[in-house]
Amino acid sequence: MKRNHNPEAAAEEIKRIARQLGFLNVGIAPAEAIDDTTRQQYLHWLRQGYHGTMHYMEKHLDKRFDPHALVPGARSVICLAYNYYSAAKPTDGRIPRVSIYAHGRDYHRVLKKKLKRLYALLLERFPLLEGRYFVDSAPVLERQWAVRAGLGWQGKNTLVIHPRYGSYVFLAVMITNLELAPDRPMADHCGRCRRCIDACPTAAIAPQGYVLDASRCISYLTIELKAEHPIPEEYRHQWSGWIFGCDICQEVCPWNRFARPHDEPDFQPRSPLLFQPVEQWKQLTQEDFDHHFAGTPLRRAKYRGIMRNIQFVFDSDH
Repeated sequence: MKRNHNPEAAAEEIKRIARQLGFLNVGIAPAEAIDDTTRQQYLHWLRQGYHGTMHYMEKHLDKRFDPHALVPGARSVICLAYNYYSAAKPTDGRIPRVSIYAHGRDYHRVLKKKLKRLYALLLERFPLLEGRYFVDSAPVLERQWAVRAGLGWQGKNTLVIHPRYGSYVFLAVMITNLELAPDRPMADHCGRCRRCIDACPTAAIAPQGYVLDASRCISYLTIELKAEHPIPEEYRHQWSGWIFGCDICQEVCPWNRFARPHDEPDFQPRSPLLFQPVEQWKQLTQEDFDHHFAGTPLRRAKYRGIMRNIQFVFDSDH
């Protein structure tokens, strides 16, 4: 590879290779430090305690704000989106609901494997390539980078939304020393819409949107809040059926009418229990849980957490 390679041609080639590996979209941003406004917004979010017990979000702020702290000599940030949308959803109110991103194999493993392959292919094309890739595995502000790279705008529900496919995507980031032509950020198209704000049962989204109190979010309460902590009583009766994660703010988003089902075999539902009534779930033992959900995101909440969630949601009248 010549050091004076064409940044535009290199960017297009990287996008072509990434799409061949199954990535839905690819965008590129300059590897510059996060602007001071975004930095202050993040620090204010922490001071408000909106991260709840996720104390890891307070650490390694230098790496969160500056890609050079992760990859010295970084010049470009390659942002990638991978579709996980599925139309397979329970319709019976007695079936516990699991966010569709967690129906299949753990996306960390799936995307890490694809990123490893992508990096290897890019190294063949660009022998002087240096960099690192991440999928929720490092202090990286993936959404901010995705917005900078033109993968969508950050919606009022704080998720990255694209006008052609909505928000049901996993985000991954590759920070490299390659000089690549950047993409333009996209304009915000939420307009006056408030559907996600009004639909959130726990009022986790700020009245004006764009700020999420994660400590009130159903996804946080059913996943990140560990089993030894009870779900606060103030939330009882405020949501129906969700025992791991929550898709409400995505289900009501008008842009997700353009979402198309994924074609990733690893994201197909791994257990028939996902579509069984709560009575079947209540009979789960630790051994059953391990059998049904090995290698899936539900392992993060663990058996105790899932059983706590089921009791809170489905036994709330007792």
